[in-house]
Amino acid sequence: MLIKYLWIFFVSMVPLIELRGAIPIAVGLQLPLVPSYVVCVLGNMLPVPVIYLFARKVLEWGADKPVIGRFFSWCLEKGKKGGRKLQEKAGRGLFVALLLFVGIPLPGTGAWTGTLAASLLDMDFKSSVTAVLLGVLLAGILMGAASAGLFGALGAVF
Repeated sequence: MLIKYLWIFFVSMVPLIELRGAIPIAVGLQLPLVPSYVVCVLGNMLPVPVIYLFARKVLEWGADKPVIGRFFSWCLEKGKKGGRKLQEKAGRGLFVALLLFVGIPLPGTGAWTGTLAASLLDMDFKSSVTAVLLGVLLAGILMGAASAGLFGALGAVF
């Protein structure tokens, strides 16, 4: 059982997959939902401070390098695009916009992109991490409900 929890912990740390992919995996592995939710939130949040503090600097440094430049430029552009989306929604405040950006489980709107966008928008550290945490909690609830419903329905059919 520990191996399964480690599996979902590490999957939730992977960019683009994050908690949104780890929770359905946990449900598919028949792990209890609440402990899986906690493990996935912790795994998804672990890289957030590192992303906020260092990702922008590393990406800007590597954007013009021969081998890694295209990927680093793509990551910077993704973060800037996320930042533009956040600013458009910021009529209610940037904090709420970041929370919703991370919390609504759509492709490319997770904790990694949201944190990078917050860093590129020069949001303060505490507000950024808090908004991302609340967004991850919201996304986890939505994904848990959707996964439990989907797997429950499949179990009833088969």
